[in-house]
Amino acid sequence: MLRIHFTAEDLARTRVAATIGVAAETYYSLELLRGSGVGPHFRSWRAAVAGRMGANTRPLTSLLPVRGPGLDLLALMGDGPCLEHAVDNLLHAPAARLRREFEGIDFPLEHLPWARRVSEGDREARRELAEALRACHRLAVEPYWHKGRSELAALSSRYMNVLLEGGVDLLLRSLCAPLVRWRPPVLEAPYPRRVEVHLRGRGLVVTPTVFSPHAVSLLWDPLDTTQPPRLTVPALREPLAGAGPTGAAGPAGRNLESLLGRTRAAALRVTVEGSTTTELARRLDVSVAAASQHATVLRNADLITTSRRGGSVLHRITPLGRALLSPGTTAQP
Repeated sequence: MLRIHFTAEDLARTRVAATIGVAAETYYSLELLRGSGVGPHFRSWRAAVAGRMGANTRPLTSLLPVRGPGLDLLALMGDGPCLEHAVDNLLHAPAARLRREFEGIDFPLEHLPWARRVSEGDREARRELAEALRACHRLAVEPYWHKGRSELAALSSRYMNVLLEGGVDLLLRSLCAPLVRWRPPVLEAPYPRRVEVHLRGRGLVVTPTVFSPHAVSLLWDPLDTTQPPRLTVPALREPLAGAGPTGAAGPAGRNLESLLGRTRAAALRVTVEGSTTTELARRLDVSVAAASQHATVLRNADLITTSRRGGSVLHRITPLGRALLSPGTTAQP
């Protein structure tokens, strides 16, 4: 049983977040693949993905623990929706932070030398891990993210509306009933062991997830006690299905391609989750210069915005851009 204790200050600081981030969702998907059993929402997904993991994904899959908690990619790589920003966070994470993150994790014996290389901050090991994260994301997450994103948006919007209309009390009463029970000032949820959590004024972040292997999870960073813990709740209400190819988007998709051109229409779809120029080029299979040119045209038409993040830029779709994308045209390229 998990018991989370709230104070008045905690209630005032409780909020809803849209996602735990692309890196954490990808790691969760690997835990689901490894598990002995999955719920009905993931059976067809698992059957389609399980046999496709190979050498290019092994640097990440080998870091799944034998038992107990695994790596906290949310803490290491952030909660952003852009994969390249998550990778950049990993490549620039302090070596001391990596070592602390790897301490106490029960890695398989045959993979301990590799885990040690990563934990010691070896640059080549970090790059190999980054490439494995990209590979795992391409196989297990990206083809299914259209459906997953829709479910995340629906649930987070519903929780936000509940929060606005009825406050935190109604939000906590609405979480995954009857599994989660709000008995003020304590929130109770099923858990593998008895855990008592005192928020101590930090509040709680309620976050829907797509690939979580658990009905409810509590995520917190023991190396940063100023950040509020996250309570993750499952977002899927229907079986996870993959998106079709871009060219099969139907009449609305073909109309959009006629208006913008096929590559530029695909570029607009990519920016729904946010994308750097490098990631945009990779997803469109064009050069970085060409991706930058497509982004410039979309930005000049007020279909996307561009903002600088460290050494890269992030492209995001605007409300006008979203208005051009009907639900049938947002499949991933």
